[in-house]
Amino acid sequence: MRSLKKPGVIINIGSAAGLYPMYADPIYSGTKGGVVMFTRSLAPLKRHGVRVNVLCPEFVQTNMAEQINRKIVDATGGFMKMEEIINGAFELIKDESKAGACLWITKRRGMEYWPTSEEQRKYLLNYTKSKRTITKNAFPGIQIPEFFEKIVVHTLSHNFRNATRLDRVRLRLPIEPQNVLVKIIYAGVNASDVNYSSGRYFSGSAKETAARLPFDAGFEAVGIVASVGDAVSHIKVGSPVALMTFGSYAEFTLVPAKHLLPVPRPDPEVVAMLTSGLTASISLEKAGQMTSGQVVLVTAAAGGTGQFAVQLAKLAGNKVVATCGGESKAALLASLGVDRVINYQHEKIKDVLKKEFPRGVDIIYESVGGEMFDLCLNALAVHGRLVVIGMISQYQGEEGWKPKNYTGLCEKILAKSQTVAGFFLVQHAHMWQDHLDKLFELYASGKLKVSLDPKKFLGVASAVDAVEYLHSGKSVGKVVVCIDPSYSQTLAKL
Repeated sequence: MRSLKKPGVIINIGSAAGLYPMYADPIYSGTKGGVVMFTRSLAPLKRHGVRVNVLCPEFVQTNMAEQINRKIVDATGGFMKMEEIINGAFELIKDESKAGACLWITKRRGMEYWPTSEEQRKYLLNYTKSKRTITKNAFPGIQIPEFFEKIVVHTLSHNFRNATRLDRVRLRLPIEPQNVLVKIIYAGVNASDVNYSSGRYFSGSAKETAARLPFDAGFEAVGIVASVGDAVSHIKVGSPVALMTFGSYAEFTLVPAKHLLPVPRPDPEVVAMLTSGLTASISLEKAGQMTSGQVVLVTAAAGGTGQFAVQLAKLAGNKVVATCGGESKAALLASLGVDRVINYQHEKIKDVLKKEFPRGVDIIYESVGGEMFDLCLNALAVHGRLVVIGMISQYQGEEGWKPKNYTGLCEKILAKSQTVAGFFLVQHAHMWQDHLDKLFELYASGKLKVSLDPKKFLGVASAVDAVEYLHSGKSVGKVVVCIDPSYSQTLAKL
């Protein structure tokens, strides 16, 4: 192919035995391991139009595989169907970014590439543990202002409008050596904005929390590096970056360089991948321990994070059930490939789950709380896992977020060997970059869709309206504030 200058794809047939030891037949395991490493070493042939990849399925029903102890085969989920192998082959053929790629296929986990990007960084020569070089300079010439506007919390309240005001402040110069000045283009809106404005995320007494006032609002944003401190060498002015630090409802923000995440473009879709996308991706992997062949229920599924949860569950090879309220939300979920959409405006969630899933649900991604939590717990299967990522229904009570008692919780989960797992994103910061890379790769390849709510919020001051809109229950997809409309127009032309 190379000498004839005819581009194409070669698929080598390996085996899962080439990825982990096969104690019953070490020679077979060794030879398949050789096939894997041989293939991966041929990645540079992509420069000549030749892509060589390897397929590594677990047990396929062949004469040789039938000699294996059937208990071992059954423990892995049984023999793979030939259709699954063919689908894997087409995956390696159609994805033109794959060269030297190893696709591992199992009954338990579906299709996944090996090694992961996280594992690769342990041995790649250009990997540095503490810094990632950000060199792209697509937006030079940013004017650094003397003053800028931002949303600031001045009073502790779950009513975001009452808690905040728009302040015009002087930019602190010079920039500290380890810091970076970022011009924010888009900021993400989250249900928990009201928890932050009420002081719920601070430890200490009410008096100690009040002593922190005033403080900046907003959790997440994408923007462009406007200036860097003297000690910062791996980040260049004009580079697109994402940040997940407090103070994103602002025209500019100063951030320690170590907290910036490099992104391909400062687009609103990338904002959606931050708190919303990362929460879904990391929690389903860590707290949910999601594999494949399971039934996964996602509540409030048409929201910012739910849309990612349903798609990631489908991509992993699961049957996905999703709840929502409204025709437009149901239509969105259907377009994302959800197997069963439950529109609670037309049918009772409890009745549907009891009738159609009598054995229960394996994984539940829960963000509503209150009565929905009780319903989900009762619908959980034996050995099921209920992942709590929020409780939006409880955030906007008359007196704010009040803890609830769940009588009999211990007895219920004990009786069925179930797990109720909480997930808070800030405790998994070491995983953000790898999962963000994965989400963007899925989005760029067309395997992941990002839904943005169509309602426009322009300028910093509109953040208050955006938070209230999110809590109205009317939003479909991720709610985003365009901090600088003029720059959003520039981005659209690039």
